[in-house]
This record gives sequence, C-alpha cells and structure tokens, in this order.
Amino acid sequence: MTRSFAFFLGGHDLEMVTIRDLLREQSQQVVDHGFRWGAKASAYGREIAQTHDDGQVPVLVEPEPDIPLPAGTVLVDHHGTRAGEPSALLQVFRLLGLPDGDWSRRFQLVSANDTGHAVGLRAAGTNDAEIRSIRAEDRRAQGITPEQDRAGLTALSQAARWPGGVLVVQLPHTHAATVTDPLAMASGHPPDLLIVTPEGRNFFGSGERIARLDRAFPGGWTGGDLLERGYWGISQVIDESMLQAALLARS
Repeated sequence: MTRSFAFFLGGHDLEMVTIRDLLREQSQQVVDHGFRWGAKASAYGREIAQTHDDGQVPVLVEPEPDIPLPAGTVLVDHHGTRAGEPSALLQVFRLLGLPDGDWSRRFQLVSANDTGHAVGLRAAGTNDAEIRSIRAEDRRAQGITPEQDRAGLTALSQAARWPGGVLVVQLPHTHAATVTDPLAMASGHPPDLLIVTPEGRNFFGSGERIARLDRAFPGGWTGGDLLERGYWGISQVIDESMLQAALLARS
C-alpha cells in the first residue's frame, strides 16, 4: 500500500523553495506558511494532528520538533545532530521514490549549496558565475533585499581580526549571507568568521571551534560538515569577550 504524505515546510531558502516546487510537481500535499529559519513544529500543530487523523503521514522538512508528534511522523533534516546526512532535498527525493535519472544537475547544485555553500558548489564542479547565480537565488529565497546586501558589504569592509585568525563582522541585520557570500567569492577558502547581529551570533569555520561554541553556549544550531567545516548560530546576545574565549580555548 502506497503511503500518503503531507509535507510541512521549514524556513525558506533556496533548498526549501526547490523542495516545495518538487512536491507540487509530484502532486503532494504541501503545507507552507512561508517561515524564516527557526520554524517550529508547534506552528503547524493542529494541521499535523489533522493530517494524522486523516490517515496521512506527516513529513516535517526541517521545522524543529518542539511538540510531541504522531507516531510515524517522518523528520527530514541535516542540521544539528544530523549534520553530515544527505541534504533535505535528497532525503525528500528518496522518500518520494523518484528514479535516480530524475536527480538533475539543478538538484545537485541546490543540495551542494545548502550543505556546503560556495565550497560545496566548487566541489560539485561549478564555475564562479554559477556560484554567484545560485547564491543570489538563495538570498532572494531568504527575503534578502538589495539594501541589506549593501549593508553586508559595508560591514565586511569594516571587519576586525581577532587573535587566532577569526574575522569579526558587526552586521546591522540578521542575514549572514550578505557577508558570507562576498567573502566566499573573494576567497576559495574563507577564514573563520564570526558575525555579530542585533539578535544573535553566527560562526562559520572549523568544526573544532564549532564544537567549543556549542558546548559553551547550548541552545543554538549547527550544520555543515562538522568534522571539517560548518556553521553555528544562536539567537542570543552573547558578550564578544566570552565568544573570543570559547573560540581560542584549547580542546
């Protein structure tokens, strides 16, 4: 018997928009409230319960499971403790049972972008023009405006350098991609980067330093290839001296 799914989507970025389009093309039921990052299952609570009561299998594509979920609920994610798993797009593709031949180069690039940013795209054999195009699409999907892009460039031009080679950027909004994108295009191997925003802190760099931050300041999120390089973020205003101490501590 074929299972009937209902998909509940998390925060919008290029991967999530691509997943939404794929699901609609496959005539799947999609529930999408257009959330930004940090979406939680509780925001879909009643709809998830109704889906289960109707005999469908709820599939949560990246919303944080912050409420008890019906038995059999499928969780699609590749962040936090699941970092290193296939991209959410590939997990959904496989869940739908689609043939390998339908896995297009477009899907490959969207997945590489989501799991590895510009470094992942380069590993997938892209050129700089393709990377710029994919990253621009991702920023649009996140709702980033041209004004915010310009603010990111200004903040990057005023960056400071901490001991240990950590680049520190004071960003006036929360869209880290406005800093990480131009930095990635300027360098094939970006330095470890701390972005300070009005609402939180974001670090992009070595897996070892990410582990230190995650231990020192629980309650955040992580992703990427954490054995080598990834990212950490938290929606808290943490004193920069405390962050510096955690980043420079010896394991």
